[in-house]
Formats: sequence, structure tokens, C-alpha cells
Amino acid sequence: MLDAANAYGASLGRMGGGAAEVASTGSGFGAMVENMVSETTNAVSAAESVSAQAVAGQADMVDVVTAISNAEMVLETVTTVRDRVISAYQEIMRMPI
Repeated sequence: MLDAANAYGASLGRMGGGAAEVASTGSGFGAMVENMVSETTNAVSAAESVSAQAVAGQADMVDVVTAISNAEMVLETVTTVRDRVISAYQEIMRMPI
């Protein structure tokens, strides 16, 4: 399986794609998931912080709505990626050997 990933990465490298390094290290997907989770955590923390500032009278409602909308968008993106990964895994498991 790693040979297939390396071959795919090498072909992308020849075509000018930037994913050759990711495919050769083998940690591209894990790094992407880790990045998405930390991004989600940061967005939710920022929304909570702005909400607390609004309660204290130090922030506008526009800032609160913007921060909460951003957190919702990031969380929906992570949820969609998770659902697609699970769907792909289930599809692979249904394939005959």
C-alpha cells in the first residue's frame, strides 16, 4: 500500500502537484485531520471568548455572530469530512476480495 502511495506521490510530483512530499511521508492524512481538529478548537474558543466579551459589554453583537458563524462553518466542515471518510471506509469494506 505504501508503494502505491509513493508511486502516486511521484506521479503528482512530475505533474507539478505539491502533494508528493505528503504522499511520501505517509502522514499527510493524519496531519490534515490534526490540523482540522485544532482549527475547530481554535474557532470554538474564539467564539466563546467573543461571547464572554459581549456579556461583559466589551464586544459588538456583530463580532459575536461572526465568530459563532465561523465556528459553525468549521465544525460542519469537520463533520462532513468525517462522514465522507466513514462512508469511504464502509464502501471499501463492502468490496469483494
